[in-house]
Amino acid sequence: MAVQQTELKGADSPPLTSPGEVRDVAQEDPEIASYGTKRGIKSRQAQMLVIGGTIGTGLFVGTGQALAIAGPAFLFAAYVVICFLVYGIVTAMTEIGAYLPVPGMSVAYYGNRIVSPSLGFAMGWLYWYTWGISVGYEITAAAVVINYWPNTVPVAVWITIMLVVIVMLNLCPVKFYGESEFWFASIKVFAIIGLLILSVVLFFGGGPDHTRLGFWYWQDPGATKEYLVQGAGGRFCAFLFTLVYSCFSFNFSPELIIIAAGEMKSPRKNLPKAALHFIWRLIMFYALGALAIGVICRSDEPALTDGGKGAASSPWVIAIERAGIHGLDSVINAVVITSAWSSGNSVLYMSSRSLYSLAIVGNAPQIFAHCNKHGVPVYAVIASSLLSLLAYLNIGTLSGIVFNWFVSIINTAAFISWACCCLIYFRFRKACAAQGIARSDLPYTSIMQPWLAWISIVAFSIFGLLNGFSVFFPGHFTASDFLTAYIGIPVFLLIYLGHRISVWNDDPWVRAPVSVDLVTGLAGIMEDEESDGPTQTNKNTNYKWLKKIYTIWGWE
Repeated sequence: MAVQQTELKGADSPPLTSPGEVRDVAQEDPEIASYGTKRGIKSRQAQMLVIGGTIGTGLFVGTGQALAIAGPAFLFAAYVVICFLVYGIVTAMTEIGAYLPVPGMSVAYYGNRIVSPSLGFAMGWLYWYTWGISVGYEITAAAVVINYWPNTVPVAVWITIMLVVIVMLNLCPVKFYGESEFWFASIKVFAIIGLLILSVVLFFGGGPDHTRLGFWYWQDPGATKEYLVQGAGGRFCAFLFTLVYSCFSFNFSPELIIIAAGEMKSPRKNLPKAALHFIWRLIMFYALGALAIGVICRSDEPALTDGGKGAASSPWVIAIERAGIHGLDSVINAVVITSAWSSGNSVLYMSSRSLYSLAIVGNAPQIFAHCNKHGVPVYAVIASSLLSLLAYLNIGTLSGIVFNWFVSIINTAAFISWACCCLIYFRFRKACAAQGIARSDLPYTSIMQPWLAWISIVAFSIFGLLNGFSVFFPGHFTASDFLTAYIGIPVFLLIYLGHRISVWNDDPWVRAPVSVDLVTGLAGIMEDEESDGPTQTNKNTNYKWLKKIYTIWGWE
């Protein structure tokens, strides 16, 4: 512990600014120092922002294609596996984030500070353009889903309306953004809970036609399906496709919790809480949701792949229509629109904070580190929102091709990001060991680490290489499918190697464990934690039961 105390005393010293060290432009520009981002996100807002940011069209609509190709058993199994792997990333990054919850933090920031400037540079720009593109993806999805209801309004009008609202919310002080996203996400969460309850009702025959579904659809048309080839090989390909495809529903949820912690109150206390609550939410919303879909919707339903329009392709909506529940399909359609809108809100927040974080360490123009008096990096928000204009490409005749490029780039970027998260975590543990920081000194640790991180890095590296494995089967290869599946890998390597070459003589390939800066900023963090004071508890014993529910949900 003596080593730890000695290092904390040095936390007041200014950051090192040599080429091999992390550069903090806040020390160089008084305006940035006085107008930085604000810790205005509460614990309940951060936790709902994390889970809400990942409940988008992938969970409500995208599950239909996986169900149609692989069957209900493989869909459920794939979601369980991905929940396990993603939780490994969450716990790994929470160990780092809870120890060093600096303002403007992001996974790219830790890549710069812990591994190498080149990795931080490449990850930062990867996040920026991927999340910026994701805004366009979510807005386009919402605009298309609106056409479920007959109307004569051009799609461009819907895109413009949603884009303007999302940008305006991100330009508001972070506390208003956090509150709006809290309610956006709450709608999606309660909708998923309602759909799970509906699935139980239909399972036991509580629908209008009183048909007891049970696991009938697991028998007819069957629990599993074949893909690309016949027999056991076809079933393996179906499961592999579902594993890779299902990751889209989880993309960047660990990264979002780290970025939100940069503007979270009492991050050393609240970030571990968010991580602990995250696992049961993953199980409830994703794993049980996948199981429910396989129970209430047939995997051979034509509308899942080619017979639907917008939310009509959602297995939830198909099941509701087949059950004869009138009016509920429109309600779910509205929820799908809201979920896409909310996800667009979250990814623009992440994109802008990623650009802000890049500027803080000197990897982007300094103007993007400037914040207004409310703590909003205005220029970063505006620059990030420009990428969302790609949504207008979907108005043309090539909308389907553009849309698929969006999905493939985002999926590939997620696999790269999660592999890099594990690499950063391994280097963090080595740095702590080299500098005498015991695991007991960390605010948060997981008993599943580092073993789960090793499993995750192997799995996601393989997924990245197999993202477009179907193109290698006879008769399935097309240049467009190959490029959409793998273009993200050379783009990332080009950015990384380009930066590495530019600093060849100045920066190491990987920072030595003893030279990793685990000190700068700790003093301010500790002071902020102490100024927040102890959490006030509710002394009214008449509401203990309500407090327990509140705590379980993660809103304490």
